[in-house]
Amino acid sequence: MAKIEEKIFDLAKPLVEEKDLELVDVEFVKEGTEWFLRFFIDKPEGITLDDCELISRILDPKLDEVDYISTAYHLEVSSPGIERPLKTTEAFQRFIGHIINVTTYTALNNQKKHRGKLISATDDQLVLQTDEDTELIIPREKVSKANLVWVEEAKS
Repeated sequence: MAKIEEKIFDLAKPLVEEKDLELVDVEFVKEGTEWFLRFFIDKPEGITLDDCELISRILDPKLDEVDYISTAYHLEVSSPGIERPLKTTEAFQRFIGHIINVTTYTALNNQKKHRGKLISATDDQLVLQTDEDTELIIPREKVSKANLVWVEEAKS
């Protein structure tokens, strides 16, 4: 996550959690000539359009107040989708038993892309059971990106 996204994530997280929702991710991206600030929120039973609208109404004035972003942008709030990103220890632990993709900054076992069933997750490491039925230990500081994989086995 880029610095500006981290600052915005840290600002938004308690505001989102106050409404019993989870802040999954924040993106600040340019698409064509337009900038977009996207918040991905979730809750166990899934989010509604009303949830998205509520968070948008809460965050919009707060973002104007702190003025972290000097350029014009569009504010969007949505679900992270079925292949949601995993970033926090809590998110990883919530999806133990599910199939995930993990990309690492440096190669582990001669590759940077890994897929497997998440066996355990701590602040320090992830343990995946790979398709070859071996356990792969991935130090958390090596994780560049991780997300759920939508496959039948992932549903439990």
